[in-house]
Amino acid sequence: MSAAFGKCYDPTGSTYGVPTFPWRFAPDGYATRRQLRALGLRPGGQPVAAQVMRRARRRCGGVQVAYLYRLDRAKPVRPMTKAMWAAHAKAMAARRACPNCRRDAGYCIPTSLGMCVACAYPAAQQAA
Repeated sequence: MSAAFGKCYDPTGSTYGVPTFPWRFAPDGYATRRQLRALGLRPGGQPVAAQVMRRARRRCGGVQVAYLYRLDRAKPVRPMTKAMWAAHAKAMAARRACPNCRRDAGYCIPTSLGMCVACAYPAAQQAA
């Protein structure tokens, strides 16, 4: 067993407080948030049941962690209501509106510019 594998293997949870498994070696019955979402589920308020860990040189602590939730305690995702769809549409419209020319840009305004491309680079638009 490699040293990195040994540091990441703690099925009792004595070292990290929750059962810890090496990356891609989690037992059946556990899933990450993304995996739950792909199955149409959500954690539903349950606490973190376990974690998977791997070495990551670029991370501050030197490890990368993904939290796992139990599949049997997961709940189905709540469906979007009409009010939620309306709020989402309103938020997306606000992201598309240029604060300078007050027009719908047809795309989400880049946060780096803070305005539509036509307002940010007017000389380039006149040349074209």
